[in-house]
Amino acid sequence: MSYPEFLAEYGGRYIDGALITAAQFILAAALAIVMALIMGLLKLSSNPIAKGVAVVYIEFFRGTSLLVQLFWLFYVLPLFGLTFDKFTTGFVAVGLNLGAYGAELVRGAIQSVPKGQWEASYALSMSPAAQMRRIILPQAFVAMLPPWGNLIIELLKGTALVALIAVSDLMFEARQINGSTYLSAQAFGTALIIYYIFARFLITPFMRWLERVMARRLGRG
Repeated sequence: MSYPEFLAEYGGRYIDGALITAAQFILAAALAIVMALIMGLLKLSSNPIAKGVAVVYIEFFRGTSLLVQLFWLFYVLPLFGLTFDKFTTGFVAVGLNLGAYGAELVRGAIQSVPKGQWEASYALSMSPAAQMRRIILPQAFVAMLPPWGNLIIELLKGTALVALIAVSDLMFEARQINGSTYLSAQAFGTALIIYYIFARFLITPFMRWLERVMARRLGRG
C-alpha cells in the first residue's frame, strides 16, 4: 500500500485521534497552569502549612513517573471509591504532573523580579494581593514564558500516554492501525508528523507571540 493510499484509507481516524489529543492537551494545559500558579504562590508563603502542601505536591508529582501516576489514578483510585472516566483521568494525570514542574517555574520567576520592584510596591502602600497582581506577576509572567513554552511542548508529548488507558487519541489510533495493518512506518510515522505539526507550527508560534505581547505591555519589546 502506497502512502497516499494509506492516508486515504486511515486519514479520518488520524483526524479523529488528533482532535482527542488536542482536547486532552488543552484541558491538561489549563489544569497545569492553574496548579502551577497556585502551588508556586503557596511555596512562597510564610505559612508553613500552605508551603508544606505545595512542597508535598511538587515533590510527589515530580518525583514519580507520569505513567505510574496515570495508572494509579485509573486503576487504584476506584478501589477507594473515587472513579473517573478514562478521558478525564488522562488530562488530570498529565495536568497534575506538569503542573508540579510549572510551579517551580512560577516560584523562580517571582523570585527573579528585581528587589526594587518589591520595594516600590511597598512604598505605594499596596496590599499584598494588589502588589502581586499589578506589579510582580506581570513581570514574572514575562520571565517564565520561555521555559513554559518548553514545558507545554512536554505536556503535549505526555498526552500520548493516555492511549495506554484506551483514550482514543492520536497515539491510540496509530497503535490500532499498526495492529491491523502491520504498516509500522506509515502508522507511527503519520502520528510523528502530526505531533511535530502541533508542536512546531501551533504551540511554538503561539508562545512566541505571547512573549512579544507581554514584553510590549511591559515596555520591553
